[in-house]
Amino acid sequence: MSGTASTDRTAVPDADICIVGAGPAGALVADRLAADHEVVVLDAGPRFDPADRLERQERAIRPAYDRPDVWDSDPERDAHSASGEWFYPLNHARVKGVGGSTLHWQGMVMRLHEDDFASGTERGIGPDWPIDYADLRPHYAAAERELGVAGADDNPDAPPRDEPFPMPAFPPSYSDGLFAEACEALEVDMHSVPNARNSEAYDGRSACVGYGTCQPVCPAGAKYDATVHIERAESKGATVIDRAPVQRLEHDADRVRAAVYAIPDGTEHRQTADAFVVACGGVETPRLLLLSESEHYPDGLANSSGLVGRYFMDHLFAGTGGVLGEPTRQNHVGFLTSESHAFYDDADEELAPFKLEFFNYDGPSPVETALSADTWGDDLLEQLREDYGTHIGMGALVEQLPREDSYIGLDPDRTDDHDNPVPDVHWNVGDRALRTIERANEVQEAILSELGAEITWQVGPDDTGPAYHHMGTTRMGTDPGASVVDPHLRTHDLGNCWLVTSGAFPTGGAANPTLTIAALALRAAEDVRDAI
Repeated sequence: MSGTASTDRTAVPDADICIVGAGPAGALVADRLAADHEVVVLDAGPRFDPADRLERQERAIRPAYDRPDVWDSDPERDAHSASGEWFYPLNHARVKGVGGSTLHWQGMVMRLHEDDFASGTERGIGPDWPIDYADLRPHYAAAERELGVAGADDNPDAPPRDEPFPMPAFPPSYSDGLFAEACEALEVDMHSVPNARNSEAYDGRSACVGYGTCQPVCPAGAKYDATVHIERAESKGATVIDRAPVQRLEHDADRVRAAVYAIPDGTEHRQTADAFVVACGGVETPRLLLLSESEHYPDGLANSSGLVGRYFMDHLFAGTGGVLGEPTRQNHVGFLTSESHAFYDDADEELAPFKLEFFNYDGPSPVETALSADTWGDDLLEQLREDYGTHIGMGALVEQLPREDSYIGLDPDRTDDHDNPVPDVHWNVGDRALRTIERANEVQEAILSELGAEITWQVGPDDTGPAYHHMGTTRMGTDPGASVVDPHLRTHDLGNCWLVTSGAFPTGGAANPTLTIAALALRAAEDVRDAI
């Protein structure tokens, strides 16, 4: 169900800045610039009514619904292909609508490590970023304030910081305490997880009330999502047009002139502006550039390097879990409260950086078991008591190196609801990441064995999958022949177009990317302001 967005979807005259995408990057840029400029934000999806979130929560826990159903994924609008070596379930990874994928993300927000910005120099493999941690450090702090991050300076392996987190960290869970004993015996440091959710009232939003369904829906609004900054930008005068998928960017040799977008009745409009910020993620951003080919750019807009869509990366998942002969109190908290970066900076040519995650939600939840069970009454109660409460598990995020043969392209044989070629995800994974998954599994097995758990499941290199972090498709660099955008995310080819997404990442590290996206967006907003 869509919300109360205006049905007037005509273009705004005399716009200074047109932003494509109302996720966290576009929302932050809009908020930073709206007070002093005429800003228009175009988003392909609807504006969701906050009053519907309890209904979406109920939908999320019912086994009959798949994850894309929670936020009204449309099979025709969101059609895609996956022709790489590894299958990629794209629609499990995104929400089209105002707020973007922060509507269903888990909300973990940590900074990249210093060596992540200099992988080639420090680890002997992969490219260096054209900026370093010091360049982004003040923007990281600003991003933490904007999103509202609860955390503690207790990670001995984290990069340096100058100020406390905006809110105190969430306390360790019960099962974190079990893990802590095993980790202490093995000399593995555990620490809190920075979370973009309120541990106390913040920014007019309540503290977390413990619904436990953070991924894919937070009914309380305690978890940050980009509607916070969209609404703030609107209060400063920005115009937000939902259900307005941009079909192409009209341009000449060195400037974008208009974003051509469709509206629900099928008509098209042209939004002109002095500057354009494309912020529709690591898949749809390169797709839009490829759809905007012309005589000036026959291989796609801003693609003189030939690298638009190339170097698609994601984090890979490694996991191990089992059961204990005592209660572990899982599924009380729907997010992570403890992790470990103890092995992160051991990365080199052979092994990638990875971080360990200590789950609060391993094993079946009583609600899901009850809704899918074939039994009733006392038999069901016995099943619930038998299945619930003794599971324990760990995860890990592993860096994938950029590969030119891992990319986002266009499928010439399949089109969306506007007859445009759909994105084709060619996801390929290298041996370094797979070796690292084996190493992460070894560490997980050691911790669980020390804990006395019976290991019953494992996700290893043969059955790993993505963490749904789209990175690398519009690479940042100083050489126009080897990158798509400059260090401020302005395209090399067009003086008034910025691509503000995790597609700019030259490497991915092993940290969840949203805080870095937010920091880059705040930095790019300064460049846009200075340029117009």
